[in-house]
Amino acid sequence: MKKLLFVYNAHAGKAAIRTKLADIIDMMVKRGYEVTVRPTQWSGDATEIIEQTGAEYDLIVCSGGDGTLDEVVTGMMRVEERKPIGYIPMGSTNDFANSLRLPKNVLKAAEIALDGHRFACDVGRFNDNSFIYVAAFGIFTEVSYQTNQELKNLLGHAAYILEGAKSLLDIEAYSMRVEYEDVVLEGDFIYGMVSNSISVGGFKQIAGKNVLLDDGVFEVTLIKRPKNPLELNEIVTSLLTRVDNTDLIYSFKTGQIRFYTEKEVPWTLDGEYGGAHSQTVIKNWHKAVEIMVKAQEIE
Repeated sequence: MKKLLFVYNAHAGKAAIRTKLADIIDMMVKRGYEVTVRPTQWSGDATEIIEQTGAEYDLIVCSGGDGTLDEVVTGMMRVEERKPIGYIPMGSTNDFANSLRLPKNVLKAAEIALDGHRFACDVGRFNDNSFIYVAAFGIFTEVSYQTNQELKNLLGHAAYILEGAKSLLDIEAYSMRVEYEDVVLEGDFIYGMVSNSISVGGFKQIAGKNVLLDDGVFEVTLIKRPKNPLELNEIVTSLLTRVDNTDLIYSFKTGQIRFYTEKEVPWTLDGEYGGAHSQTVIKNWHKAVEIMVKAQEIE
């Protein structure tokens, strides 16, 4: 009998999985799986579960927000034999689920997790850690891991925006040296994003057009510190319209990038705190993990 490990975050989103849990497990059993169910108990628990026991299973299915998927992928990157991952999105934003075009309907997403098409997507290596769709620093990045779970559940996208608005009163900039390929950039940056997703923070197309999840490169956005309200307006307009008509934003693609700073900069990885670093090396692991998607949906 095939073996399936089901890891889920009972508190993600509005905890809706609790009403669907029996149906999901029944679906798994009907497809011939011997199912092991593991609700996560703490931050990082899913990573430990996969790292310690993931090799024993034929399929890993996880349910929760993008942070839960991030933990599962992180654990998978630490084992020799990587197994396919099914993802049932339950978070308040579900950026990467949107990129994978997974349905919001829980049972339809569960069907894809079990019966879908294997899609080999890129994974980001962040120093000794990993991320599935975004590594970022600066304004708004602290919002997702400082906003408490209850507020996320209640307000959804609005929670990020409301909490983020408080940060506009005091925009911190980081003096950085950034290197990629043969290019060196130096300046004071208020925001930086290295992503592999069409949606970040619930905002689609923020990473630009022609985003592919399996092309071996990241989409990078760096925003310089505005000196006055006019420059700030330039940045906002450029981000909203996706028209590159300002010298205050750098946008490019690369498979590897390095950041150097005198003081440590706090980063977020897939919406969770990723530590503070003065030297950061980000590399693209090309087609590193397989995630189940609707057949030919994102080819």
